[in-house]
Amino acid sequence: MRLVDFFDRGVSIDKARICTLDHETGRSRTFAEVQQASHQIANGLLAAGVIPDKTKVAVWSPNCGRALEAVLGVARAGAIWVAVNARNSIQDIAHHLDNTDVEILLYHGDLAAQLETLTSGCPKLRLCVRIDVGSTDAVSVDAWTSAAFQAAPEIREDANAAVVIFGSGGTTGRPKGVVFSNRTWECMTISVNVAMPPKSDHPVHLVISPMTHAAGGLGMALLAVGATQIFMKGFRAADVLAAIETYKVTHLFLPPTAIYGLLSDTAVRQHDYSSLEYFFYAAAPMSVDKVRDALSVFGPVMVQGYGQMEAGPLIGAFFSASEHWDALHHNPQRLASCGRPNILTKLRIVDESGQPVPSGERGEIVIGGDFRMREYYNNEAATRETVRDGWVYTGDIGQIDEDGFLYIVDRKREMIITGGFNVYPGEVEQVISAHKAVQDCAVIGVPDEKWGEAVKAVVQLKPGTQADSAEIIAFCKERAGSVMAPKSVEFWAELPRSAVGKVLRRVVREQFWKGRERSIV
Repeated sequence: MRLVDFFDRGVSIDKARICTLDHETGRSRTFAEVQQASHQIANGLLAAGVIPDKTKVAVWSPNCGRALEAVLGVARAGAIWVAVNARNSIQDIAHHLDNTDVEILLYHGDLAAQLETLTSGCPKLRLCVRIDVGSTDAVSVDAWTSAAFQAAPEIREDANAAVVIFGSGGTTGRPKGVVFSNRTWECMTISVNVAMPPKSDHPVHLVISPMTHAAGGLGMALLAVGATQIFMKGFRAADVLAAIETYKVTHLFLPPTAIYGLLSDTAVRQHDYSSLEYFFYAAAPMSVDKVRDALSVFGPVMVQGYGQMEAGPLIGAFFSASEHWDALHHNPQRLASCGRPNILTKLRIVDESGQPVPSGERGEIVIGGDFRMREYYNNEAATRETVRDGWVYTGDIGQIDEDGFLYIVDRKREMIITGGFNVYPGEVEQVISAHKAVQDCAVIGVPDEKWGEAVKAVVQLKPGTQADSAEIIAFCKERAGSVMAPKSVEFWAELPRSAVGKVLRRVVREQFWKGRERSIV
């Protein structure tokens, strides 16, 4: 099935149900209205020369219902949707559009001031169409949707055809184009709804993180079961906490850093969260102590996913609400896990030669099965390097325990070698994040004449709290030993983050390696 087929299934559940609601403006549309708009947008695109299975169309917009209508219109026309995170830099967006041969850009008026700068770096673009409501442009989505209704032609279904090109994670360099086929999308939709089946007759999903990433993938999968999508343009802890109660939210995704913000808000225990069925976190490991705090505040609804755009996106492994609750009461160390393989993925831990390692040993995580990308766009060499014998090599170091639970240790390339010992930053960050004053942290290796690399922590404190370097170092030594404990600590008011909320350890590291010919010593 295609992306748009899953949406049409949601329409059949209740055409009159609200499909999208924009928190900031109050604009709402029923499933029937969104379906009609998707046909009209598809017809507009086909009239503009879109060739099914070939033409790339990007949607550049903050979170809003009209952006979802545009994506569904692109899919219904059979074009290839190129996902663009509006929070990325103009330079990165231009690179992504040019790298994926985008011809048509559907953009929101909120971003119009940057349009000329963007298009100057995208010579293959031939048409830009404004999507927001109220546009007076002659060629606009408003103009397309105000035309007399005519159903768009049915596009032939092909399981291997490309449906979307995402950008790879990009925390270690320029992102590559990750191509999803219809089969990939089908696997994701099935996996989400098997892992997190709605418990109520009317699921409601709150979309806060960019809809081009995990929140959008979750939301589109939930469209198949008739879930209402509540769109917020940005994250503000107090607004999110209130929105859960106001809209009776059942499904919510946030990265760990945003959850830390919720837990630090003074109003966190002043709202009713009883509607929540699944509070989904992913994108980065979460501090075990903060998982405990979240369970205390929100109840037995915390769930975690692990995956990459390249393999098992969003939910390649899954740690259920019941497994969280059981771990909290009977096996606390398991709260550090990200779960077991979902119904459509295979997971292995392998050594440097690609051979599986015994249970409990560390190695690289590889993911098998159909729930993976088709390829990197126009990059055969990178595809061959990443996909080997049907397994996607993630570059993540992990281990699987005797019960099949996966634990992420760190990124392979970010390991610190200090005095001949291997230190994984993620493990040290877990320890430091348990300190009562720590909001977030990044652990890196810095040049050191004695150790080669010395472990350094850069810490962001919670508002209104205090701690010093000696206190953080002693805290870490006591819990992890002297090898893993940082040799030095710096305090920053704000850590650099990606557009989806991940702490950019690479950017922190660059501050301490400037002017050196090599990034290792």
